[in-house]
Amino acid sequence: MSLIHSTDPDFRVCQISFETLLAIQLEAEERSLATRWSSVDALRSQVKDGAVVLQALMREERGGAVRAYRCLVLFSSADGKEAGGITTIDLDPARFESLERLDRDPDVRKALVRMFSLATGGISMLSKQ
Repeated sequence: MSLIHSTDPDFRVCQISFETLLAIQLEAEERSLATRWSSVDALRSQVKDGAVVLQALMREERGGAVRAYRCLVLFSSADGKEAGGITTIDLDPARFESLERLDRDPDVRKALVRMFSLATGGISMLSKQ
């Protein structure tokens, strides 16, 4: 797997529906992709029904072709709390290419990259001093 940088042509940030995430999960199960939830039920138990944001993170290449894209998934937790979660999921290249991008503007791309960087490093609610 090789990292995807924000300057790479296949870098993208996309907002998808919960139904699209379920379809991605089913495709990952069918293709036996490495990074996914153990089942659709497991996904439903952790992810709240609503919009989810994906960011390209890595690409898996075999024989000179991309086999899968590993993406970060930022979502609202299904447990009823206001907290969200972040994890990874592998996508089929055709599905990845079909997703509508949010990051076409360079300033927006930079802000979204920063947001995902903070999310993967951990975010805590702080009281001001």
